Amino acid sequence: MDSTLTISLSLFLILCVDTSKVGGQKEGAKQSSRSSDSKAGRCSYTFIVPQQKLSGALCLNTPSSLPNGSEVAALRAELQQQQEQLEKLQLQLEQTGSLAIEVRALRKESNSMNSRIAQLYAQLLQEVIHKKDQALEQQRVESLLLNATTQALQVSSNYRELEKKYGALTSMMSLQNQFISKLEKQCQCRDSRSQVMTDPTKSQLNEHHNYSSDANKMTNDVQRDQSAASPLQEKTGGVSLGAPTNTPFVNLPVTKSPGPWRDCQHVLDSGETTSGIYLLRPLNTNLLLQAWCEQSRDLGGWTVIQRRQDGSVNFFRTWEQYKQGFGNLNGEYWLGLEHLYWVTKQAKYKLLVALEDWQGRHVFAEYDSFHLEPESDWYRLRLGQYHGNAGDSLSWHNNKAFTTLDRDKDSYTGNCAQYQKGGWWYHMCAHSNLNGVWYRGGHYRSIYQDGVYWAEFHGGSYSLKKVSMMIKPT
Repeated sequence: MDSTLTISLSLFLILCVDTSKVGGQKEGAKQSSRSSDSKAGRCSYTFIVPQQKLSGALCLNTPSSLPNGSEVAALRAELQQQQEQLEKLQLQLEQTGSLAIEVRALRKESNSMNSRIAQLYAQLLQEVIHKKDQALEQQRVESLLLNATTQALQVSSNYRELEKKYGALTSMMSLQNQFISKLEKQCQCRDSRSQVMTDPTKSQLNEHHNYSSDANKMTNDVQRDQSAASPLQEKTGGVSLGAPTNTPFVNLPVTKSPGPWRDCQHVLDSGETTSGIYLLRPLNTNLLLQAWCEQSRDLGGWTVIQRRQDGSVNFFRTWEQYKQGFGNLNGEYWLGLEHLYWVTKQAKYKLLVALEDWQGRHVFAEYDSFHLEPESDWYRLRLGQYHGNAGDSLSWHNNKAFTTLDRDKDSYTGNCAQYQKGGWWYHMCAHSNLNGVWYRGGHYRSIYQDGVYWAEFHGGSYSLKKVSMMIKPT
């Protein structure tokens, strides 16, 4: 009975399921019109179960539920919105990150700008303080300049007064000379006249003899100063203004203007074409000096700074003498290192060295630039390029300090001025020595090369007959 009931129940269930499938296919249109609460493909089942306990498994075969298309579409739309929102969030995140990087860069730049502004502020403050100091210094310099200007005006007025006194004395001396000449003519006594003219010369020779004896105490072999300068000779800057003659004053050439001039080129430009002694005053200084202007050589305008021709002047001198100058402007002389410094400071000058041997041969050496450094640098020599036919014996001395017997500034272990018997821009020691001993005849015998020589012209054991150094603006 139980088995029969079980089989019938199974058949009923199978039939019910199949019927529901067939009915679902035939009546699909009717089922679509049903309410939304009842889902498609579902049916209700009625089970008749006897009131007895069943044993074993009860199987039920039902079809799986199909997904709803609208829900899938809704889910897809929501998923698309969520993806779009996610993309927007990612874009905002990227923008926020770039903004953060830019903000950090701006903060760093702001910090650097703040430090730069602080640095500029400190510099500006320092410049303000420096300008205040400069203003105070400028006021001090202006006061000094005013004082110097007043002193210069006072010196100028004193100089004019001295010029007037000098003119008066000159006129008085000329009158006295005329009166003496008249007395001599009246006396007609040649012996007395010769006695009057020679006595001063003897006293002058005695003075130079004393100087030579003093110089001999410093060295055994020095130059002989044979010049006999008159004690009435005037001196400007240490250079003797008169020649070793009986007349007490130098006969200056008659000029269109009394000067002073800047240099001999300025004299030539002023229309003075006569070679002779002229009064010079370089620019930016109240220093007055006289120099020989050579107007007949190479278009003129040459300021002679050194001349050797007869051995009449002793060139074995001290630093102070080489600084201020010495000798006779009509013969052998040295212009002076200080005067030479101020003259060459005005413009660019060139140097001409003219040489003559004892056979009458003339050669020259020219340098396209020439000037001296101040005394604080020991009047160091500055030379340019060489041109000429005498050979270059001076470039070896370029950039060397000046050395004298009492100021040893050369590169040698000893004092070159002691061996060479003169002041020069010695190195170790010399390729040229135009301020050495003037030996007659050319070749000489001496322990040292102390003659007036130019090594590239006859060597160091040949003393030249005539030499001269002269400068001119380029």
